[in-house]
Amino acid sequence: MVPTIEELGGRLVAICPQRPEFLRKMKTSHGLSFAILRDEGNQLAARCGLRHLLPDYLREVYRSFSLDLPRLNGEDSWSLAIPARYLVDRGGIIVAADLDPDYTRRPEPEKTVADLRALAG
Repeated sequence: MVPTIEELGGRLVAICPQRPEFLRKMKTSHGLSFAILRDEGNQLAARCGLRHLLPDYLREVYRSFSLDLPRLNGEDSWSLAIPARYLVDRGGIIVAADLDPDYTRRPEPEKTVADLRALAG
């Protein structure tokens, strides 16, 4: 999908709060060819209203699966960003957005390509 996005003049960039060593590992283990930027402390997510703190009961669930967010993210907030996808034009204007607090419901890559094609007109 990345080549199609690039052919249409787009650039795919991911933003994630994880520490650099985990971002490198993710990029290598999944063979990702696009940039992954770090949102340290989920600060950008917070400014966009997309950050939420996990309640104590969910922290315990995460721990039971050996998911240590403070270790992965390098800070103790136990926060996550709501998954979001933005299409930003060359002028810096968001022209399409998809987000859902349910991390299992994400837009299909084809939706991103269709939105990019519509922008290219």
